[in-house]
Amino acid sequence: MRRDSRLSRMLHVLLHMARHEGPMTSEMIAAMLRTNPVVVRRTMAGLRDAGYVRSEKGHGGGWLLACDLDSVSLLDVHRAVGGPQLFAIGAESDQPDCLVEKLVNEAVADALGEAEALLLARFASVSLGMLARDFDARCAGWVQAPPTSSP
Repeated sequence: MRRDSRLSRMLHVLLHMARHEGPMTSEMIAAMLRTNPVVVRRTMAGLRDAGYVRSEKGHGGGWLLACDLDSVSLLDVHRAVGGPQLFAIGAESDQPDCLVEKLVNEAVADALGEAEALLLARFASVSLGMLARDFDARCAGWVQAPPTSSP
């Protein structure tokens, strides 16, 4: 089963946008994500509708941040990209005839519900501003290794 990477990809894009001077075109973002600009525009539309980005048309246009990073959580972005299902596991049948299967389905559904609630609460507690500051701190502490000389 293919994973839904919209959340991580859009978080990646938003953090790059926060540190990029000027607008980023769909083509630039698509090259960064190794995807098609149409996919970028479709996904960015959810962020635009939520007010997190805006687009400028024409020469020199592109996507720009339209929000304060500290006011947007991972949960906000998750919802803006369509709130994809968090877990791929689940019951084979929603209305099983077997009592054992009903019991198993209830236990699995309860556990998944609790796990999803915890994950969404964690998403809500992390802002894009926190990620941006962590990125800046890591960049400041990063020392590039000197180039190796060939013999």
